[in-house]
Amino acid sequence: MLLEPLFDASRRTPDRLAVTDPTRKLTYKQLVTLAATMQTVLRESTDCPRVGLMLPSSAANMGMFFATWWAEKTAVPLNFLAPTPELAMVVEDAEIDLLVTINHFTDQVEPLPIRKLYLDKIGLKRKVIGTMIKGLPKHPTIKADDTALILYTSGTIGKPKGVCLSADNLRSNADACIEHIGMTSDLQFLGVIPTFHIFGLTTTLICPVVCGATVHYLPRFQPLTVLKTIQERKIEGLLMTASMYRALNRIKGSGDEMKSVIHAVAGGEPLTSDTRESFEKRFGIPLLEGYGLTETSPVVSVNQLDHHKHGTAGRLLPGVEVRITDAENQVQPAGTEGEIQVRGRCVMQGYYKQPEETAKAITTDGWLHTGDAGTFDDEGYLAITGRIKEMIIVGGENVYPREVEDVLTRHEAVGEAAAIGMPDPSRGEVVAAFVVPEEGIDIDEMALREYCREHLPGFKVPRTVRIEADLPRSPTGKILKRKLKERL
Repeated sequence: MLLEPLFDASRRTPDRLAVTDPTRKLTYKQLVTLAATMQTVLRESTDCPRVGLMLPSSAANMGMFFATWWAEKTAVPLNFLAPTPELAMVVEDAEIDLLVTINHFTDQVEPLPIRKLYLDKIGLKRKVIGTMIKGLPKHPTIKADDTALILYTSGTIGKPKGVCLSADNLRSNADACIEHIGMTSDLQFLGVIPTFHIFGLTTTLICPVVCGATVHYLPRFQPLTVLKTIQERKIEGLLMTASMYRALNRIKGSGDEMKSVIHAVAGGEPLTSDTRESFEKRFGIPLLEGYGLTETSPVVSVNQLDHHKHGTAGRLLPGVEVRITDAENQVQPAGTEGEIQVRGRCVMQGYYKQPEETAKAITTDGWLHTGDAGTFDDEGYLAITGRIKEMIIVGGENVYPREVEDVLTRHEAVGEAAAIGMPDPSRGEVVAAFVVPEEGIDIDEMALREYCREHLPGFKVPRTVRIEADLPRSPTGKILKRKLKERL
């Protein structure tokens, strides 16, 4: 399920470029040979059924994922942006005894109680690839329910949990993305989201190989380098987080850098209308929002080039079911807000070693409680309104932070915004907002509150607005609202 596309591409188009990074280019023939070589190394290095991977987006990283599956092991990607104590927690919880990494991360990983395999030290040179083995070893048939990946959540709400995703979870979601978006083997993808993030792994590693296309990796997100790469490589498939698009909007240029781009998709975090509008005005192409989560492998819905509606996360992928429910788990009609629940082949197997948490998350008939709030419209477009647990109740009225944040970021002086609930003796809660100014612009709190009054009902207007230099974030870039509560 996961290896077959790699072998098919290496047979059909062995000399087609599969992957590049700033130091290496691999054809499909070379990629499959690299994976074959490294699966042998993994089999010889550990008997553990799970292998830790801590690598930047690169050709070697792609090869290691396929090598891990070829070796009949589960990949456990480690977040290289996380502090060492959090990495140690993952190592312990996942029960891995081998970590594949590079010298760049030595200071982070050396304190970890685990064996390390540094790719730099085993000489993956260009001239070596293709000559390290003679003939390809037989590859196993990966079963649909084999656990291919354990990916730890960012822990924005609580302690990170290991999300177990099967081969079928990953492959079915990739197939659905390809069909829904219209990906083809001719596409040139840009890979800049780290593959410890499920959005990056599915859309910029699995999808390109299933298509037989080419992906160009950058190990770090640097806006100027991204724009230069898009222009030089004639990138057509651009899949990034909303924060990355927001950063590109701030770079001065002609706006012609994206002439080659066909699919520009934002995921991983909410896309504000200001970011979308600024991008489309600057670059002249639509920015399409999608929705998903780690537990759904990840994509649930996404707007399409010929069917997109602003302010929504698009229509559902083929084979994915979604229902909106109230607090009593009753299904709600179109236009009614409630919890988003998801069912389909994309839904995770469960949380690693946490059967009670798994039972809370997935109903007996297969519906996943996402904890996200949203609505369907009459045309089947899904709109995400916020997190159920983040909902603010002001005098009995529901306020979802995303609506307040969207209004705030429309103001020309505001770069970023986050809204949370603040205790209030008379109304239970009121809205508190934290904003980061655009560079070089002063913000007046009273003027911002007045601006909100013009665009929001009175109970949704922030009682207080705090001006901040930055907002606390998880290693994957999500705003940590529990940390904001500590600033009140």
